[in-house]
Amino acid sequence: MYYDLTIVQFTKMFSNLREILNKAAAHAEAKKFDVNVLLNSRLAPDQFNFIRQIQITCDTAKLGVARLTGKTDTVPVHADTETTLAELQARIQSVQDYLAGFSAADFANADSIKVTNPRWEGKHLLGYDFLMHHVIPNFYFHFTTAYAILRHNGVDLGKKDYLGAMPYKQ
Repeated sequence: MYYDLTIVQFTKMFSNLREILNKAAAHAEAKKFDVNVLLNSRLAPDQFNFIRQIQITCDTAKLGVARLTGKTDTVPVHADTETTLAELQARIQSVQDYLAGFSAADFANADSIKVTNPRWEGKHLLGYDFLMHHVIPNFYFHFTTAYAILRHNGVDLGKKDYLGAMPYKQ
């Protein structure tokens, strides 16, 4: 279950996100404006911009998986210095490559893992609760916000771009 909810789903969503970034670049080119306008856009003045939304989406996936598997010493380090679409694409690819190194067996002890965070003031979550109440909602919050920023700025995106390919059966 953990593997499917993290590795399989996050990998798919990162592929969708990479295509969404391609559409953002094409939109900026077609409308003849600097794509940095999109990268620095935000939905509200007190909200992170598009670049930061992508960074947090990536961090949530890689750190969530690392903590659930007890492999926090293997997490790729990203300095949060991306300023271009190409750099964002490279970061996403780096996280996808990292996720590809996990198997379902890596999550064998996820239920008993205690996850802490300095902001939780000495409290912890067990693996399942960490996944369901922090990792998944946080991942989709920032992914969706990035999508919404582009949509708000006129990039021709729809639900199919967000959901990606579906495993339809005949």
